[in-house]
Amino acid sequence: MPLVRSIFISDIHLGTRACQAEQLLDFLREHSAEHLFLVGDVVDFWAMSRGINWTPAQNTVVQKVLRRARHGERVTLIPGNHDEALREYDGTSFGGIRVACEYVHTLADGRRFLVTHGDEFDQVTRYHRWVAVLGDVAYNLLVRINGWLSSLRRRLGWSGYWSLAGYAKRKVKTAVSFIFDFEDSVIRAARERGLDGVVCGHIHSAAVREVDGVSYVNCGDWVDSCTAIVEDFAGRLSLVRWSETAGGEAAAVPAASS
Repeated sequence: MPLVRSIFISDIHLGTRACQAEQLLDFLREHSAEHLFLVGDVVDFWAMSRGINWTPAQNTVVQKVLRRARHGERVTLIPGNHDEALREYDGTSFGGIRVACEYVHTLADGRRFLVTHGDEFDQVTRYHRWVAVLGDVAYNLLVRINGWLSSLRRRLGWSGYWSLAGYAKRKVKTAVSFIFDFEDSVIRAARERGLDGVVCGHIHSAAVREVDGVSYVNCGDWVDSCTAIVEDFAGRLSLVRWSETAGGEAAAVPAASS
């Protein structure tokens, strides 16, 4: 099991049918770390109010995270909008897991990154909650349809992972515009605070990129794309796309030069 300095995962959505708990367990079995950041929407209280889908694999995810905390891994939970009730416990710990509404993480090379779920930069979630809930229902439907399509692709012998939800994000102009607006807002907030970058989630669109000296890093999700961010001991942040190639790194923010 390779040891990395930090792991960042977001948007697991435990309690839903779409949660890819088995894939996440495979990833966690292959990666140990000094720091584990759960960057929001770990448990989906929104969806669970409509109906609970809690599997044995999801139980195992919770048990594995608690076990890692007991064994000395520093686990930090950053609540998101789907588990916003946990924000009432900002600054407290349970089972060795500390809760923080946001956190400033210092990388191995000394750079400082804001760790936040990111929903506070989403104008729809902040001011039009009913639209956000409707969009959540529609997204879950796309993910469910994608599961059926993936099964059909396997039967036809078509290799490779294909995401219907991801395809819709790339093709629908309003979705593309929303993602760019969100990224710009998050980057601006990090720059105004004098930080070197930001690690977030929320929009289920994994990315690692540099914008005018500020690093934008999005963890993606574990309902569709199955992506995570890892930090190595040089301070380099890499995006791992677990659904495509176990352990494969797709993009990276390099460590600061010495």
